[in-house]
Amino acid sequence: MTPPPGLGSWTARRARSTPEHVALVHGDSRTTYAQLDDRVRRLAAGLRGLGVEPGDRVAYLGPNHPAFVETMFATTALGAVFVPLNTRLAADEVAFAVADTEPRVLVTAPDVSSAAMLTSSGSMAAVTTLEVGGTHDEVIATSDRADPVVTDPDDLAVLMFTSGTTGRPKAACLTHANLTWNALDVVVDVDLASDEVCLLSAPLFHAAALGMTCLPVLLKGGTLVLEQAFDPERTLDLVEREGVTIMFGVPTMFAALARTPRFADADLSGVRYLLCGGAPVPPSLLDTYADRGPAFLQGYGMTEAAPGVLLLDPAHARSKAGTAGRPHFFTDVALSPSGEILVRGPHVVPGYWRRPEETAAAFTDGWFRSGDVAEIDDEGFHRIVDRVKDLYISGGENVSPAEVEGVLTSHPDVLDAAVVGVPDDRWGEVGHAWVVLVPGAATTPDDLVAWLDGRLARFKTPRTVDVVDTLPRNPTGKLDKPALRRSLGQ
Repeated sequence: MTPPPGLGSWTARRARSTPEHVALVHGDSRTTYAQLDDRVRRLAAGLRGLGVEPGDRVAYLGPNHPAFVETMFATTALGAVFVPLNTRLAADEVAFAVADTEPRVLVTAPDVSSAAMLTSSGSMAAVTTLEVGGTHDEVIATSDRADPVVTDPDDLAVLMFTSGTTGRPKAACLTHANLTWNALDVVVDVDLASDEVCLLSAPLFHAAALGMTCLPVLLKGGTLVLEQAFDPERTLDLVEREGVTIMFGVPTMFAALARTPRFADADLSGVRYLLCGGAPVPPSLLDTYADRGPAFLQGYGMTEAAPGVLLLDPAHARSKAGTAGRPHFFTDVALSPSGEILVRGPHVVPGYWRRPEETAAAFTDGWFRSGDVAEIDDEGFHRIVDRVKDLYISGGENVSPAEVEGVLTSHPDVLDAAVVGVPDDRWGEVGHAWVVLVPGAATTPDDLVAWLDGRLARFKTPRTVDVVDTLPRNPTGKLDKPALRRSLGQ
C-alpha cells in the first residue's frame, strides 16, 4: 500500500526508505524507523479499538519519551488530533486544557504529579487513560497493525497551547500542512542532513522543540536523542557517546553547559549547530563558543507559525547580534504601520481552537498579528524592539501576566494585582508583582509566593512581590504597565 499524505504517514514512508536507520535513542534503548512504524501502526489500531475516530483528540502528558512520538504519529495516522500537554503546569491548569480539548484518550507518564492528580479527579470519567510503561505498551503489544488513513492537508493534526494576554491559554490549530511546510523550512534553511544526530532535552510539548528539531530531523531520516530534562554533565556524555551533531535549547541551557568544569576540555567538534530560541544569545555566550566548533542558529517564532518565522544564520551571528534574522524560505513577513510583525505562509495556523473572537482579532487579510514590534535594517534583518502584548519569556517559557494576575486576585486577601517581566541574569526574565491587599489583611509577599505553589507553574510564579496601596490605571481602568515599569527603572 502506498502511504497517503499527512503527518501520520511519515513513519511508514521512513520505514519504506530507511528502515534500518535509528530513529530514536532514549536511555539505553534504540528504535529503528521500521520498529517505530510498527509500534505506531499497532498503537493506531489500539486507539481505534478504544473508540478514537477522525477528528477526536488524543492527549499526551509526560516528558520527552519515545511514547510521545509514537502517540503523535499514531493519532494523526487515524485522522485524529494530537494534544501535547505541558508537564510544568499545575494540576488545575492541566485540567483546564483537558476540559477545553475534550480528549477521548489521555496518555500519561507515571512520574508526572499533575497526571496523578488529574486522573484521580471526577472530570476524567469520559477519558480513557493509558500509562507509558503499562497500559500504553500493552495496547501496542496486543493490537494488529493499522494503515494510516487519507487526510486533507488542511485537516487539523495538533492542538498546541500558547500563552495569551487575556488570562487562560488558548490552543493553536496546527494542520498537517502547517507542520509539513515548517519542517521543510527548517530542512532548507538549516541544511539538515540525513545523518544528523539531534540531542533534544527541551520539552516536546513546546512548538520550538517539536517543529524546529523533532519533525524536521525525522523527515530527513536522522536520529533523535530524547532526554527527559536538561543536565549539563549528561549532555556532554551524550555528545561524545552518540556523536551528536545538533542540539536545541534556550540561551540559559547553553550558558549552564559552558559553566561546567568539563566544558573547557569537552570535544564539541562534531556538533555542527546549536539551535537556539526563546531569547537572543548574549555576545558573551557567542564568544564562549566561538572557537569550540558549534555555530549558533538563532530564531524567532511562535506556536501559531508552527513555529519558525525568522532565522539568524551563523555567518551573521556576530555582525547582526541582537537581531532575529531574516524570514524562513516559505515565510512572508511584513510590518504594520505601527511596526507590528505580520506573518503569512503555509505554516501559519488557520486560527485558535474554539476561540472565534480571538481568531478574528489575530488575523487580518490572511496575515497573523504577532503582537511583537520590530525594526528592519537595509539588509532585511529584523530586530524585535517591543511587545504589543504583555507576555514575557522566562527560561524560554511564555508567561501571561494576565493569567498570573487572575490567580493572585483569587487570594482572599488580594484586592488588586499587576505583573510584569523584569530582567534576570539566569532566566532572561522573571515576574515582578504588585499587589493591593484587602484593608486589614496581614498577608506578606512570602505568604503569597508560597500560596501560588501548586496553583501556578513555578516559571510563572513571580520572583518578587511588592505590597502597595494602589495600582496606576488609565482613564479606561486598564493597568498602566508603562508606569509600573518606570517605577522599576525600566
